[in-house]
Amino acid sequence: MAAEDTKTGSARTGSASSGALTTREDAGAGGLQSSRGNTTIGDTVVTKVAGIAAREVRGVHQLGGGASRALGGLGQRVGIGDERTQGVTVETGEREAAVDLTVVVDYGESIPQVSESIRNNVIKRIEGICGLSVTEVNVTVNDLYFPGDDVPEPQAEPRVQ
Repeated sequence: MAAEDTKTGSARTGSASSGALTTREDAGAGGLQSSRGNTTIGDTVVTKVAGIAAREVRGVHQLGGGASRALGGLGQRVGIGDERTQGVTVETGEREAAVDLTVVVDYGESIPQVSESIRNNVIKRIEGICGLSVTEVNVTVNDLYFPGDDVPEPQAEPRVQ
């Protein structure tokens, strides 16, 4: 799809449904636009890169809130859902991206240090892989993981037979 912006006169390309439009006027923006064509990065790509980058950080046990982790685990068992996008929300534009993450941190780790490491790694990965400038990375820590939390409790002996 190509449309002309009546205010600037520049041509825009992209898909309105993907939410990502690029302009030829912005040539050279992170290598995404050139005289030979444009590259559009979808939200799903940025979401997966951010999720994987956050999981690479020491002290991150997993991503997602309690309900999304439960539903995500159920979805994965039946073959739907993608763990890489769980707990990650992104907004992408022509040249920029903003990221919101919900994480579970391992008990004993410094939450401020883990959060800063997440920010640094997510920014490095998105800018390096996608060529988008990251405007912000918001981190919500909604739980702590304690070793043994995911070990099922033993079943009690039935009182009657």
